[in-house]
Amino acid sequence: MKLWLLLGLLLVHEALEEVTDQQPPKNKRPKEPGENRIKPTNKKVKPKIPKIKDRDAADVTPKTQSIMIHMMDKGRFQKPAATLSLTAGQTLELRCKGNKIEWSYPTYLDTFKDSRLSLKQQERYGQLTLVNSTAADTGEFSCWGQFCHGYLCRRDETRSGSTYIVFTEKGELFVPSSSYFDVVYLNPDRQAVVPCRVTVLSAKVTLHREFPAKEIPANGTDIVYDVKRGFVYLQPHSDHQGVVYCKAEAGGKSQISVKYQLLYVEVPRGPPSTTILASSNKVRSGDDISVLCTVLGEPDVEVEFRWIYPGQKDERPVTIQDSWRLIHRGLGHTTRISQSIMTIEDFETTDVGYYICTAQNLQGETTVATTVEFS
Repeated sequence: MKLWLLLGLLLVHEALEEVTDQQPPKNKRPKEPGENRIKPTNKKVKPKIPKIKDRDAADVTPKTQSIMIHMMDKGRFQKPAATLSLTAGQTLELRCKGNKIEWSYPTYLDTFKDSRLSLKQQERYGQLTLVNSTAADTGEFSCWGQFCHGYLCRRDETRSGSTYIVFTEKGELFVPSSSYFDVVYLNPDRQAVVPCRVTVLSAKVTLHREFPAKEIPANGTDIVYDVKRGFVYLQPHSDHQGVVYCKAEAGGKSQISVKYQLLYVEVPRGPPSTTILASSNKVRSGDDISVLCTVLGEPDVEVEFRWIYPGQKDERPVTIQDSWRLIHRGLGHTTRISQSIMTIEDFETTDVGYYICTAQNLQGETTVATTVEFS
């Protein structure tokens, strides 16, 4: 009897425990199947922010990739230094990686359409070859890739190469000039350069005035020497005018350059200052007339002229002659006068009307007009 009673109490106890386990705890919601059973905490966690090495990386201009290679003898090649010295007579071969390569080289080679220079575009690189090099070929050689869409191309600023090459030649300390006397214009608005470049990078170069004879110091304030350009006048003024030359010394030898006439310019830079004048604004039938278009400007700035005149539609024959000359106004001040003159013979009805002249330079253009009619 006691045994059955104990067994009954044990079964009741186990039943109560199962009921208790199935009831959810007070103030707690029952968990859904598959729900994470990890207890949440009230601990604050600082959100992790991915590190950015350079927050301004997007604003920085992409680095330029050098694409130039200097081909040497026996199939060797290397990236050229910023300045390279070669012996005159050597063949220069430069290559730049890319299927659309443009080149820049000393203007001397373009001026005379030199057949010693050749440019070729291969499938994967552009090639520049210069044979029988001379000291006169000294200068900057550069290349750059291009982005092209159809026939439209633009320069790829991230892919380029450049080197300044000096060709040393026996008996030549200066890069030869095409003339024995050059003119350098001094403009207060920009730098002026006396192009005394040398073919020996270690040469000592000085600047001299012819009269009164004295050395002109390159003090780094008014005048500096740049081996790639020559003597640079940083702030030209009228006191700098006169005749100058350069002297180079290297290896116990010295040499004098060509002479340079420094002329001070008084006309400010800008569109042409243009005037127009007819020989007569009242003309009789059968007379000859001329219309003159004149520009006063800087000595080294070229001007182009265009005309519109009454008989143009009827293909009326006229004569147009352009010319220019330098005038000296004392104290070394120099101005360029450019003129275009139109001449009409046997004035007739179709010639009556407006004569319009447009003068253009690199800074812009100016249009002026005058009328001619029967008297």
